[in-house]
Amino acid sequence: MRVDAAGRQLRLLHVHAHPDDESSKGAATTAKYVAQGVRVMVATCTGGERGDILNPKLDTPANRENIAFLRAAEMERARQILGVEQVWLGFVDSGLPEGDPLPPLPEGCFAVQDVDEAAGRLVKVLREFRPQVVTTYDENGGYPHPDHIQCHNITMAAVRDAADPDKWPEHGEPWQVAKLYYHMGFHRRRGDRVQVVGALLERRDEVLHEHGHEPVYVERLKMPDDRRAERLTTFVPCAEYFAVRDEALRAHATQVDPDGFWFAVPLEIQKLGWPTEDYQLVKSMVPVTLPEDDLFAGLDTHYVDRLETWFYSI
Repeated sequence: MRVDAAGRQLRLLHVHAHPDDESSKGAATTAKYVAQGVRVMVATCTGGERGDILNPKLDTPANRENIAFLRAAEMERARQILGVEQVWLGFVDSGLPEGDPLPPLPEGCFAVQDVDEAAGRLVKVLREFRPQVVTTYDENGGYPHPDHIQCHNITMAAVRDAADPDKWPEHGEPWQVAKLYYHMGFHRRRGDRVQVVGALLERRDEVLHEHGHEPVYVERLKMPDDRRAERLTTFVPCAEYFAVRDEALRAHATQVDPDGFWFAVPLEIQKLGWPTEDYQLVKSMVPVTLPEDDLFAGLDTHYVDRLETWFYSI
């Protein structure tokens, strides 16, 4: 079991917009830390009630009618596969608006909530779970879904307010998060660090070609480069947990086409092409040296057996 310098079990909180995000973003990192004895919790902002059914085999009127129930059940299966704790923040999915001009967001949905007020629910989670490390999305939401952007907004506000004794006193004693990260999963090539030998999609297509397979990410690579790769600071080696990640993702059966791009690249090719999950460190209360390969770097962590950990907890 991994503990910090004070002998406290390490804790990691992922804040995500919808059920399935925890399995498509950083799930191999999660599985790695769970295997090391880290307590990992997922805070899910919404129930995904307005999400589409992306698996053609499951796109039926009955499933569309029961999407909220199905997504909750899928989340529970994924939670068990990953070995994490999970809490619903209870906001209502905003949906992804389409059209030109875009229609207004639904009344009362997550994305239209007052950020400082909505952050209170996450402050309560932070003060009760007391994680050293928190992950969420960047200011663009990873991609510009209104719920992902709002997830970023309330996480930043909650991390700030959880440490302030004058904010939300009804939610318990203040808690200072030591490190805050953004997930940076989909990025292109950056060549000025040895660790960055190629970006996830680009490198995987290269390795596919080298092993006699057809590239599968050609269309995605035509998308404009948002230069997110230049922001990378942290590369967590976790290739041995890619199979767990995929199992958790498949648990969200309504949200993933088993014949689609997610599973188009053989696992062995993925491990060769890009064996890490990548992050941007945006806040640290402890000294760090970048680049790093551990979300808990700088916390002077070490391993103990469970008896010793039990002793610390008294």
